[in-house]
Amino acid sequence: MSKQYLSIHDHSRELSGLKYIYSVISRRAGGLSIGINLNVNNACNWQCIYCEIPNLTRGSPPPIELDVLEQELRFFLNEIMHGDYMEKNVSLEDRHLKDIAFSGNGEPTSAEEFPEVISIVKKLLEEFNLLHKIKVRLITNGSLMHQASVIKSVEMLKEMNGEVWFKVDAATEESIKTINQVNLKPHQILERLKNSTNACPTFVQTCIFSIDGKGPSKNDIKAYVALIHEVKDNIQGVHLYGLARPSLQPQAKKLGRISEEVLQDIAKELKSLDITTTVSF
Repeated sequence: MSKQYLSIHDHSRELSGLKYIYSVISRRAGGLSIGINLNVNNACNWQCIYCEIPNLTRGSPPPIELDVLEQELRFFLNEIMHGDYMEKNVSLEDRHLKDIAFSGNGEPTSAEEFPEVISIVKKLLEEFNLLHKIKVRLITNGSLMHQASVIKSVEMLKEMNGEVWFKVDAATEESIKTINQVNLKPHQILERLKNSTNACPTFVQTCIFSIDGKGPSKNDIKAYVALIHEVKDNIQGVHLYGLARPSLQPQAKKLGRISEEVLQDIAKELKSLDITTTVSF
């Protein structure tokens, strides 16, 4: 029987057996990522139709047990750095600790304790002699990037070799509502994105897929490219990706993988504007 290793197709939070800390193989990070899940109640302020989180609800996370989170992260780092976690769970080509990522089962910046959690991560990176040696990534929908406390927290990330991966899935009001199920105008996303780029190096990440067999319209792509063009001198680049894992939302049956050709065509448009773009199909 072959050994079952972590895979990009399975982002289960269960393997670690911990409350806040888990690990995944990240396509875009290029190796092992330690995830910090602050939304243990599967609550998010958005409800993206492609989300793979089960029983997703609207809301914010419960109070974070900071002492538990610190103990878990210390334990997990020790297992990876000094134990046999890599050997047991990670295939040889992926045995590189690439980052600690604030991701998980909802919007991480919606946790009131987010600034304290960042301080804990910094403390432990120093403890394991990893500060500035691996990335600290915030994977966010950017919806709260107009709040002073969130912006200040993101500025803290910058001092820790941090970066933001900021979700922009659409750039028309109608498509934002359809995909992310929020009432946000494109100029609001643009404003929050600019706030992020001012606080910390920021990449845009965009999930592209088909709905009822149809990919994004020409108008959707044109609006998206125009929005990205507005921040081309501020962002680090764009990560375009397709669906890797099945949606667990009610709309799942309507969704399909987009062709690599469509992804590459959008990437080509962005690259023609001198915007660094990667594609994960």
